[in-house]
Amino acid sequence: MLLIEMKVYGIDFTSAPSRTKPIACVEAQIEADVLNIEKFHQFVSFPSFMDFLQRSPSWIAGVDFPLGQPRKLIENLQWGKTWAEYVSLVGQMTKQEFVETLNQYRQGREMGDREHLRQTDRIAGAISPMKVYGVPVGKMFFEGAPRLLKAGFSILPCHPTADPRIVLEIYPALVSRKLIGRQSYKSDDKRKQTAAMRHFRQEIINQLKLPIAKEKYDFFIQISDHLTREAEQDNSGDTLDAILAAIQTAWAFRQPNYGIPETCDRLEGWICNL
Repeated sequence: MLLIEMKVYGIDFTSAPSRTKPIACVEAQIEADVLNIEKFHQFVSFPSFMDFLQRSPSWIAGVDFPLGQPRKLIENLQWGKTWAEYVSLVGQMTKQEFVETLNQYRQGREMGDREHLRQTDRIAGAISPMKVYGVPVGKMFFEGAPRLLKAGFSILPCHPTADPRIVLEIYPALVSRKLIGRQSYKSDDKRKQTAAMRHFRQEIINQLKLPIAKEKYDFFIQISDHLTREAEQDNSGDTLDAILAAIQTAWAFRQPNYGIPETCDRLEGWICNL
């Protein structure tokens, strides 16, 4: 049995934090065979979020946005040879310049070759990190990756450093799909929020709390009553997604090389799978 203890953050990110759509973060502690998920934080601005991350000297965090872009895009645009090079380049752009760069890149390309997938996106069933409309994960990359690079954190597997604060890319849907299939449990649109969605959020939490969860994750999962209520009542699903992110991150923490295959493309990054 591993006895390593670590502070764990599960982060549900947004490209435009506000009072109505803050960055959601749950704080947990993994020790022995228990993951205790107790604290919940919300951030309405990027400075407050980054300040929070820089307070603690050691942690592992899972973020639910793409930390990298497809190799094909990077090479076609000649953005550099390393993750740090192209993320630093993107960090010098305005958001509008970044969006326009991707818009211009898509123009004239054949259907099916306008928004590329990374190797890890294909495996996880995730959308292209180039997408800046609909679910704007490209904008999340733009706002998140350069800030994490500038902070000096160890970004795995893209940019490992000696910093004891480690950032992984995760995908909460990988957990929810195993528990309730592809049933919808969240929506930011109040008109689409239903009692059925709340039922599915409750079902996810109930299954995570069962003793059998230890067989899947190698640890028992304890979620505070307050956080349980918050996750059930949060129709956007952000609170629950942050909980799922923490579970994935804790699981990765216990795996050799954080569950990241040695053969993965470090230019693109890797979604830590369960």
